[in-house]
Amino acid sequence: MKIYTRTGDKGQTSLVYGTRVSKTDLRVEAYGTCDEANSMIGLALSHLYDLDFEGKDKLKEAFHRIQTDLFHVGAELATPEGKKVGWVLKQESIDEMEAYIDELNEELPPFKNFILPGGHPAGASLHVARTIVRRAERKAIAIGEGVNPLVIAYLNRLSDLLFVAARFLNLRLGRLEPTLHE
Repeated sequence: MKIYTRTGDKGQTSLVYGTRVSKTDLRVEAYGTCDEANSMIGLALSHLYDLDFEGKDKLKEAFHRIQTDLFHVGAELATPEGKKVGWVLKQESIDEMEAYIDELNEELPPFKNFILPGGHPAGASLHVARTIVRRAERKAIAIGEGVNPLVIAYLNRLSDLLFVAARFLNLRLGRLEPTLHE
């Protein structure tokens, strides 16, 4: 099977169900940004392969599930309004993220100043993923009424998890969190 189709050579792409739209369509921007965030999460995880620390397996498992969810969130965003979505996000996914955020956050020292992205490459990559997820959230909101409200909540909570997970990794890997100078 060839990887290229040539169907996008004139700036158009297909949504789910074959609806042709511009590659600058808000839905394409939103699901493309989810794909970008997913790739950055993959990069962050790649920095962990040769490391050993308490909580690594659980973190990798949680983010594998999140990467799968993000793929499905992208598919939901790629489905035109009024069409049946093949996979529907459930509140359970958000609840699981919140529980994991709380679990990781219990181990972290309270921060007294703004934390700047940085630290270990894995933590810094999660900070980048967080900003990409925030952009995906803004793009999804811009689509308007045709977006499942759980998608917006999921993206919002995911950015929270990415922030806490970046802090957790920096702590576990012995890297100081850069903070804003007063």
